Amino acid sequence: MSAAPPAPTYPALVRELADRGLLDSRWRQVFEAVPRGRFVPADVWRQLPDRCEPVVGTEAWSALVNSDEPVVTQLDDGAVGGPGVATSSNSMPSMVARMLTLLDVQDGQRVLEIGTGTGYVAALLCERLGDDLVHSVELDPVVARQAAEALAQAGYRPRLRVGDGEQPWPGLGSVERLIATCALRYVPYALLRQVRPGGLVVAPLAREFWSGALVRLRVRDDGTAVGPFCGGATYMPMRAHRVPDLHEVRGRGRARAVGLDPARLLDLGFALYAGARLPGVRLIHRTTADGARVWVTREDGGAATAATGEEVWQHGPGFLWEEIEQVWWEYESAGRPDAEHFGLTVTSRGQRVWLRDPDEVIRPAGA
Repeated sequence: MSAAPPAPTYPALVRELADRGLLDSRWRQVFEAVPRGRFVPADVWRQLPDRCEPVVGTEAWSALVNSDEPVVTQLDDGAVGGPGVATSSNSMPSMVARMLTLLDVQDGQRVLEIGTGTGYVAALLCERLGDDLVHSVELDPVVARQAAEALAQAGYRPRLRVGDGEQPWPGLGSVERLIATCALRYVPYALLRQVRPGGLVVAPLAREFWSGALVRLRVRDDGTAVGPFCGGATYMPMRAHRVPDLHEVRGRGRARAVGLDPARLLDLGFALYAGARLPGVRLIHRTTADGARVWVTREDGGAATAATGEEVWQHGPGFLWEEIEQVWWEYESAGRPDAEHFGLTVTSRGQRVWLRDPDEVIRPAGA
């Protein structure tokens, strides 16, 4: 009988992140000094594709905490008897490492974190910069209290605030770095105004056309911010930025022969392109044994469902699936650019997605 594999440990996890090139020597020292388990409560859940599963027992808890997986720490905003939707978590350590690397903090720089969560990222920043330079805001007072207790017990004293992270922090002044650890539908311009010219903003965006992606913006002298998308990222949305998954589907369904394989729509580059070309169109998906199944809707009631190898069903006004197919052929004609070829510009008037150059803005279809 073969011996059981050794139980995962936090030092092994940090070593794995470093071996994958996600931590330089300085950040490796920081991660080693801040055990993740100090910031994870006893009652947690593992995120499965269709539900959150309670983690039972000390060994199971330790195995999850010392793995490169997210740890769900709250369901249903803390309400009892809810549907069991994850609303707060301790993020994947590899994602935390990616975001902190993109943030490129330097000694002496002030950092503002939007979404304290468990306090783990704030602790890492404190270890790297010192308590006085780290500021973190959390909307949920229960989550904020738990984070403050965990930080204090670990010996860290960042400046903490309970409040809406979308709004400016009164009296804070300007910072050199801003990191959001909750997904934003858009980057609020008010947040940019808290960052000094030349400063950086790193945030995950949750766009309507299914895509979740990191963006790294540099603030300019005129107060605008420009920067590239930096790969996929799935975070729980800021509460003020939550939207229903889909609009209501109305109208009698109309079948048509299968055309574009919906699995192709799950490329992040295409999702960023389609989201800019088809604003207001929402798409969710589920992988299947044969490929993928997608559901698409928009505000006027137009809708479509499609699955690999099956007929397409359309509902309501218009021909939404044909519009998506047209945008796909545009994307293919552009050379199927990867997500890293796209970027974002944020101004006081809104935000614009561009391809390869900030001057090459992707315009909405029909605009």
